[in-house]
Formats: sequence, C-alpha cells, structure tokens
Amino acid sequence: MTDIAAPRPVTRMLALPGLDYLARLALASPFLISGVVKLADFGGAVNEVVGLGLQPAAPIAGLVIATQLGGSILFLARRTCWLGARRTCWLGAGILAVFTALATLLAHPFWAFEGPDRGRQTATFFEHVAIVGGLGLAALLANGRGTRL
Repeated sequence: MTDIAAPRPVTRMLALPGLDYLARLALASPFLISGVVKLADFGGAVNEVVGLGLQPAAPIAGLVIATQLGGSILFLARRTCWLGARRTCWLGAGILAVFTALATLLAHPFWAFEGPDRGRQTATFFEHVAIVGGLGLAALLANGRGTRL
C-alpha cells in the first residue's frame, strides 16, 4: 500500500507553532473545566460521588479533582522538571486515560439501561472510549512512538 502525501497547505498548517499545544488543550478541556467546576462547588462534587455509590465521598471527590487538574497540567506542560522527567505529557495523558476509563465504567454502564436511556448511555460510553483513544495516541506521540500512524 502506498502512502498519500498530505497536500502542501495541510503540511504547513500542521507545522504551525503551537498547534500541538492547542490540540492538547482541546483534549484536556473537559478535564480542566470539570476539575475547576468541582473545585468551585465541592459540595456538588461530593454529591456526584455519592450518586455513584462511592464512599468515602469527600476524599474521593478530592482525588477526582486532583486527578483531573493534575493530569491536565502534566499533559499540557510538555517540558518540565517535575518528577525528574524532561517530558510529562505522556504521564498526564496516561493519568487522564486511566481516570476516564474507570469513570466511564462507573458512570455510564449502558448495559444496565433500557429504552432511550440505553442509547444515550451507550453513545456517552463510546464517546469516552474515543477520548481514551485520543489520550493514548497523544501519549504515543509525546513519547516518540507515533511515527507509524
């Protein structure tokens, strides 16, 4: 099978400085927004955890906030000295991917629903699977393994 070269305008666009950061920001935005909202309304975050049947709710809500915001920061801070690593983008992507996979299984068990609710839960479940895939791809690219896509 032969490769099809990207048209010159596409190649130029993909080479724009900062485009990788904007793509990572778009992928991290649901986690950033959710983390900030939960931080601003910690009581609501605790109620959300209680609604999922998890206890102790307050520490779990705090861990969710720390995971969403901390994972996002690591994902966005491509080069840093934290943890003795030069690049933490892959680590942030991994944290957010594992968090999303677990949260999706807990919050969107489409198999437990009937009728229209099952359809909505199924769509949401697989939207989250796509986010996990995007984060996995970002981790591969950040770690230099995405050259064979």
